[in-house]
Amino acid sequence: MKRVSGSWLLAFLAAGAVCQEFSATPQSVRPGETLKVQGDKSVKQIRIGEQTEPLFAQTDGTPFGLFPVRMKEHVGKHEVQFLDETGTVVHTLTVVVRPAHYGAQNVVLSRALVQLHSSAEERETMDAFQKRISAVRYWEEPLGLPVEGCMTSLFGVERLHNGKPTGDYHGGVDQRAAAGTPIRAVAGGVVQVARQFELRGGTAAIDHGQGFESVYLHMSRVAATEGAIVKKGDIIGYVGSTGRSTAPHLHWALYVDGQPVNPEQWVSMKPCASPTAQRPNGNATKHG
Repeated sequence: MKRVSGSWLLAFLAAGAVCQEFSATPQSVRPGETLKVQGDKSVKQIRIGEQTEPLFAQTDGTPFGLFPVRMKEHVGKHEVQFLDETGTVVHTLTVVVRPAHYGAQNVVLSRALVQLHSSAEERETMDAFQKRISAVRYWEEPLGLPVEGCMTSLFGVERLHNGKPTGDYHGGVDQRAAAGTPIRAVAGGVVQVARQFELRGGTAAIDHGQGFESVYLHMSRVAATEGAIVKKGDIIGYVGSTGRSTAPHLHWALYVDGQPVNPEQWVSMKPCASPTAQRPNGNATKHG
């Protein structure tokens, strides 16, 4: 058996220790999912292709951040680049983006709901919220569920209205819940939006810190107040059917650095209908 020198062994162990400081998990994701990324203390940002996102120093000083894999990201291998404050690449890793196969869903809407649109104030308020990235982290895992109940609409499904393609996809999940059911914050954070809107109805939006946010729509009543700090499980509103909604339910969404991401990667939920209802060319006519 060949003997390994002490100096070579020390060098090997040191190299292994450096590599362990860099991670991107999971190593295989779908479009719309989230990478959790950690670097050594020299790292300020991470980049995949032309998309760059920040990392934040945690309580122990370790840089950590979330990277949203965009819905239009092409499948295949991607290089994760770790950048220092000058933009220099200090380390690289490889992740794989695999096909999503989210499917399609038809929603039957009345003429009045089809004609309902968001106001300029609603668009500006929610755009500003999604662009907000604050340095203080309030969220911890595991996240909680805002309501109990199966999913009537999954994240990522292509949306059709009355059989016609909208060119859009569902950026959150819909959970079945009776009118008046309390809605709870999925994690701690600061309430940035607590209002009644035309399209979204009763809306609460929470900044959980370091680019992580959640939004809750169609509430019968918003219980949260803007500027309030909430804890995981606090009641922020009640289930309703306000805005563009056909029945009482909760639509809620998670955002990372302004991009909608799949909540099913964070919490466990079950679909109400059989999987065939939301495969490509499927027809789910109930919204909520």
